[in-house]
Amino acid sequence: MDDTDRRAGLCASCAHARRVTSARSSTFILCARSQSDPRYPKYPPLPVLRCDGHEPRGNFTTSGEHATS
Repeated sequence: MDDTDRRAGLCASCAHARRVTSARSSTFILCARSQSDPRYPKYPPLPVLRCDGHEPRGNFTTSGEHATS
């Protein structure tokens, strides 16, 4: 776990979070849920401590569909 992960909170383990690095080497967390649901900010203020849309990484199949148990 690096510094960005520690500051990100829940986003560090979320399947919908993507790291974005700017031309000036700043790192941001982009929430992919924001593309289809306006309740989620594109770049959430960190750390995210609570999020109804959080889904831990690893819960998706290779086709991108949600895996069921």
